[in-house]
Amino acid sequence: MYSHIGNTWKMMWKHNSEVKSKAIGWRLEPAVLRIEKPSRIDRARRLGYKAKQGIIVVRTRVGRGGMRKKRPVAGRRPKHMGVVRIKQGISMQKVAEKRVNEKFPNMEVLGSYYLYKDGTHSWYEILLADPNHPSIYGDRELQRKLKSLS
Repeated sequence: MYSHIGNTWKMMWKHNSEVKSKAIGWRLEPAVLRIEKPSRIDRARRLGYKAKQGIIVVRTRVGRGGMRKKRPVAGRRPKHMGVVRIKQGISMQKVAEKRVNEKFPNMEVLGSYYLYKDGTHSWYEILLADPNHPSIYGDRELQRKLKSLS
């Protein structure tokens, strides 16, 4: 069943019609948005997603483009010039995970997966688990996964 869902996503990316229409709606949403259920259930299940309390799914949007920010040429020189947080060695997926982790400080990142990219943005879905929630705390499989990630 999950392989069929994965094949459906691959076909949607090839034909680029349905995902493109979804992305039009995603552009209007905030950069970090908690959603009810994952868009790619097959990928989410492989990363450890379970439909239970204590696990949330967040869709996030990160900018694309040059990984180096230009230094200001004219005018006053700002202290750090906005160059320090843009690093070429860090993937956009890791940047997305970091931003979501800052937004939800009590949660641990289980994993993330790619959704779509256009000319200016890339979208990822990040799975988060609350390690102190009773349903997560009692689940040995998720506890093992969380311990291996940290």
